[in-house]
Amino acid sequence: IYVARSEQEVREKHKLPAELILKQDADVLDTWFSSALWPFSTLGWPDKTPELEKFYPTSVLVTGFDIIFFWVARMIMMGLKFMDDVPFHEVYIHGLVRDAEGQKMSKSKGNILDPIDLIDGIDLETLVQKRISGMMQPHLAQKIEKLTRKHFPDGIPSYGTDALRFTFASLASTGRDIRFDLARTEGYRNFCNKVWNAARYVLMNTENQDNGLTDSQCHFNQADQWITSRLQQTIQTTTDAINNYRFDIAAQAIYEFTCNEYCDWYLELAKISLQTGDERQQRGTRKTLLEILENILRIAHPIMPFITEEIWQRIAPLAGVSGHTLMQQPYPIADSKAINKQATNEIDWFMNFILGVRRIRGEMNIAPGKPLSVLLQNGSDTDLQILESTRHFLLKLGRMESITWLGLDEPSPESAIALIGNMKILIPMSGLINKEEEINRLEKEIQKIQKELPRIESKLNNPNFVERAPQAVVN
Repeated sequence: IYVARSEQEVREKHKLPAELILKQDADVLDTWFSSALWPFSTLGWPDKTPELEKFYPTSVLVTGFDIIFFWVARMIMMGLKFMDDVPFHEVYIHGLVRDAEGQKMSKSKGNILDPIDLIDGIDLETLVQKRISGMMQPHLAQKIEKLTRKHFPDGIPSYGTDALRFTFASLASTGRDIRFDLARTEGYRNFCNKVWNAARYVLMNTENQDNGLTDSQCHFNQADQWITSRLQQTIQTTTDAINNYRFDIAAQAIYEFTCNEYCDWYLELAKISLQTGDERQQRGTRKTLLEILENILRIAHPIMPFITEEIWQRIAPLAGVSGHTLMQQPYPIADSKAINKQATNEIDWFMNFILGVRRIRGEMNIAPGKPLSVLLQNGSDTDLQILESTRHFLLKLGRMESITWLGLDEPSPESAIALIGNMKILIPMSGLINKEEEINRLEKEIQKIQKELPRIESKLNNPNFVERAPQAVVN
């Protein structure tokens, strides 16, 4: 191998005869050297092209921490040398994706997961062949095949692109490593299904209806005002998170608002409003259903673009939003004036009430559908005011027969108790449970725990267990 700037220089330097044929190495650029030129060489440099003028420098570079020196630093040095400017203004450094056991994914280990296989699904035999073919260490093929059959006995089901994208967004924390677990992806596929089903419910109740888009009068109850308030707070949270490259916080905020508040609470409250409210109330609820869902689709679109676009095409006209595609809609801007603190406080109180009653049902094994008589005691004037404004929601959603306000000194029957602040929620047990059956159930539970106690105590008396086990397990 001869090294020089030209063939002529090689021949003169080494006094090579003319009949000796020299062939130039086809691989003329070192990998990282050519990569260092990437920000401007791809835009037509060294010519002064329009693309170079417009796109250099770029705004953000996304990269793994393991090539900060190999690539990032070199691009900056080359940019300063040849362009007199840095090639980008911000660098977003993410962790490495590892498998569920914390191992770095590599071809030689056979633990790579192809994103396309997670999106489309793959059967076991095809997956095995994919993992053991073209290996750098063929002698590990048998081991890799065995592990693959153990971890994926039925192959990999189809999770879809949106679920996979949401998984990666939710895992993009500030740590260096990302442990990838298919259970997370399955959970976010269920989330996609939940959004789809929520959209179906909204369409069933708003298509061919007056949704308050004209001059029709609307009445917005506290549930409508509460979900609108929470939307503004969610928009602000996701905007701040994305601006600070905290995609995990953005994903968490979208998930919690959509699942826990819009689907689990507001849709249930909307059903009551649509069934029992007057025309103005129903119109207001339909308008709110559409506006909140349309905004959810916009805030979730950067992370899960396909399902949001599909739903938006149906929802947008009903919500009075024009445009051909969700991609070209502006990201929502939070409106602090749309936050109603009173409605938020009332619905928070209402949710605590319902959760308290549900907890009592669960602990006392009371059937979910059994109507309950509920007593309230030790409440304030504010509690009484909120009770009256949300009573129709409480009776329906809590499956309550009656709600009675007791005086401070008024005697109450033997009851199961839940608390909202100082106010007691009392559910009289008489007639709800069979006393003898409940005593037998509790005695069996006590016997079960007494049998378990010696095993637990022996573990806690073992210094090795106490020192090595996670603190949560010890507790």
